[in-house]
Amino acid sequence: MRYRTLAHTTVSAVGLGAMPLSIEHRPDEKRAVATVHAALDAGVTLIDTADSYHWHAGETGHNERLIARALARYGGDTSRVLVATKGGRGRPGDGSWTVTATPAHLKRAAEASLRRLGGDAIGLYQLHKPDPAVPWAESVGALRELLDRGTIRAAGISNVTTDQIREAHAILGDGLVSVQNRYSPAVRDSEPELRLCTRLGLAFLPWSPLGGISRSSLDGPLGPSAGRTAFHRVAAARGVSPQQIALAWLLSRSPAVIPIPGASRPESVRDSAGAAGIELSAAEQALLEAPLPA
Repeated sequence: MRYRTLAHTTVSAVGLGAMPLSIEHRPDEKRAVATVHAALDAGVTLIDTADSYHWHAGETGHNERLIARALARYGGDTSRVLVATKGGRGRPGDGSWTVTATPAHLKRAAEASLRRLGGDAIGLYQLHKPDPAVPWAESVGALRELLDRGTIRAAGISNVTTDQIREAHAILGDGLVSVQNRYSPAVRDSEPELRLCTRLGLAFLPWSPLGGISRSSLDGPLGPSAGRTAFHRVAAARGVSPQQIALAWLLSRSPAVIPIPGASRPESVRDSAGAAGIELSAAEQALLEAPLPA
């Protein structure tokens, strides 16, 4: 496993997006815990969660509690694991997502997340999404308060524009350490945000980083989808999965990038972690540069 800088420390170059372990069609707890443990065994030291990662109404914090239990049951050292959580979104249980980023809500949510995760402070707390009903500076100001009172050690923002990154950076200073936007082989419109993060020294955590690369192709690089995209062709030539090539391509975009692919089974997380060891050639990167076909 290679490592990258986040929140004044180092974390694995590939993290674990824990959302699939708690939302619709989630695995049972035994497999969920085995998935987290497989990530840790593979050297993953960044786990991304959120209080809104749950399926049914009344389950707020399901994923945070699951991660806390999985870490407690792990037989090895977890002192270097950074758990990053988020607040500001909700799930009423009908499949929809809500946004509430008032300062009062964010402060209450952070305190609740800390109780679920345990410890003295949340390692990284991220504002999940801007709330159009709340001035951005007020939402970010709540993160400033949480930093000042020691509830969180570092702050991040998600689903944001370059202007919102600049404003948050002005408010939070060194307390802002990460940006989490959607970015993948299929969705590349956060390129300006990635470039800004690289300039500012902020970690860029792509969510849904495998967009455009079918999960079914994990069954083998020579499966039915082989050759469908440049990612599949490079994977077939190397004898690895297209998912590994997608993650390796993301890592090659900038030293700020730390992808957080989701997983719901140990095999998937082990495959994703293996991408950290892949160095793409200049020819391969040029081939992968073209946008995926619609």
